[in-house]
Amino acid sequence: MRPLTESDIRGSFVNCSKGEAKRLNLPRELDEQPWEYLDFLGWRDPGAPDRCYVVAERDDGSLVGITLRATPRTNRGFTTRSMCSLCLTVHTNGGVALMSARRAGEAGRHGNTAGEYLCADLACSLYSRGKKTPIVGAEIDETISVTERVARAQRNLAGFIGRVLAPGTPAAASPEQ
Repeated sequence: MRPLTESDIRGSFVNCSKGEAKRLNLPRELDEQPWEYLDFLGWRDPGAPDRCYVVAERDDGSLVGITLRATPRTNRGFTTRSMCSLCLTVHTNGGVALMSARRAGEAGRHGNTAGEYLCADLACSLYSRGKKTPIVGAEIDETISVTERVARAQRNLAGFIGRVLAPGTPAAASPEQ
């Protein structure tokens, strides 16, 4: 992913108002992000831990930002395991959270949402590449390459973004249209 500026990030959100995008808390040390390993920039709002944000670059180079709400973290014990829907990383002890996004456009104004179980720390890109590992005892051995894991996570992310974008919105249009 290319390095993003504050302006890039704030202007990318498709499921909140411009005022909300202007007021949201950006990640700290934006210039120190491991951009070369990221498929998307994801972070939790330190002032409101149930608020999360994802900004991804689409195939046509445009950015799409999505605001998310996470279910409260619960400590279900070390033996409970959950899997992220994007990177398929298995976590224990609340390392996965159900995150829902208001859909963009008219659908979102009617209260429609899309949800996925995601890594609670939104570090899917790093897990896919082996740059970060879950708590010991949660990982599973996969026989596919890192390149294949990254491609799978990118496809899953594109699918989630597609469900958030309402048909007919400019951001939902494919590059060919």
